[in-house]
Amino acid sequence: MTPVPDVVVTGMGATTPLGGDLTSTWNAALAGESGARPFDNDWVERYGLPVTFAATIKVSPRDVLPVPELKKLDPSAQYAMIATREAWADAGSPEVDRDRLGVVVSSGIGGIWTTLDAWDTLREKGARRVLPMTVPMLMPNSPTAFVSLELGARAGAHALVSACASGAEAIGYAVEMIRSGRADVVVAGGTEASIHPMPVAAFAASRTLSLRNDDPQAASRPYDVDRDGFVLGEGAGIVVLESAEHAAARGARVYARIAGVGLSSDGYHITSPEPSGDGQIRAMSAALKDSGVAARDVVHVNAHATSTVVGDLIEARSIRGLLGDEADHVALSATKSMTGHLLGGAGALETIFTVLALHDRQAPPTINVDKPDPELVLDLVRSEPRPLPDGQIAAVNNSFGFGGHNVALVITSA
Repeated sequence: MTPVPDVVVTGMGATTPLGGDLTSTWNAALAGESGARPFDNDWVERYGLPVTFAATIKVSPRDVLPVPELKKLDPSAQYAMIATREAWADAGSPEVDRDRLGVVVSSGIGGIWTTLDAWDTLREKGARRVLPMTVPMLMPNSPTAFVSLELGARAGAHALVSACASGAEAIGYAVEMIRSGRADVVVAGGTEASIHPMPVAAFAASRTLSLRNDDPQAASRPYDVDRDGFVLGEGAGIVVLESAEHAAARGARVYARIAGVGLSSDGYHITSPEPSGDGQIRAMSAALKDSGVAARDVVHVNAHATSTVVGDLIEARSIRGLLGDEADHVALSATKSMTGHLLGGAGALETIFTVLALHDRQAPPTINVDKPDPELVLDLVRSEPRPLPDGQIAAVNNSFGFGGHNVALVITSA
């Protein structure tokens, strides 16, 4: 029987509320900066929005991409393209047979800006003024399609949609593409550009957004007793994955190994997690089993932790339930406190943060936790980064989505 290939991370890229590239994003995260800021437009007055802020992209694509590209790409695809180019260059622009190169870039919502702009155009100016590129721009597979065209990838271009777990599930699927022998290299991740008045109003109506309008930068506060909802974010995170053999043959730098993938579903509620955390535990347990990593080797968890009243503690209890007493030495980080919630891009960006935590031996901080919830049963990294141990170590990244989608990735140091 042919051995299953190890899958390693050789390149990473991002554009986020914290920075226009990965280096600035990671440095801002380690410094405990917040990407939340008030809207710089008339949305609040024009539409009566109850939420007046979000974690908007730090560097506009207009400052990065040429005009012809901006015109043919929805913002979600613009973010994906920027992050992909950085990740591909970071990986050394690998020489690879294009029949052995795949792409998996997901979005939880897709081209919402294009969809709503086209509807406005139709209503106000008529059918003849709707742009011919509207459908290729709005379709949820648009980012992965344009990335595959950019790279000439022919092993498959996929767009898994599982709400806020989409980015992490895309990376998990990419791992399986390499393990199954379909590809040697896969570009994977997630992207989202849904900070538009309609999604803001809709999320606010569902009572999931923070209403801390007087202090946006303190609004995302996972595990704090005064948490009141998440901060909507946007951006993209992209990784280049390779079989360890392919990476070694070209002398590539390896950041870490994606060692295990675990998936489950709650079958419980369209927006609320199952209260016992059973589905989350099953996903994490499956990822550990897949990786061959023991609970005692896990030193860090990047939690999904969105800053909702109920969800944060369900996840914390799930992590404790899985790891038992071994959870006492786990450094828990909740990086949405800084980036906001990137929805379909969240799991990918947080996978990158987890990889960098192992690579740099630093667990990023969780900010805004002034009064930790007394029911938090884990060791939360607060205010400043925390050193991680030397040697071979492992971490878990959790991503959960509306609809009961649960994804856990186990990552080990290179």
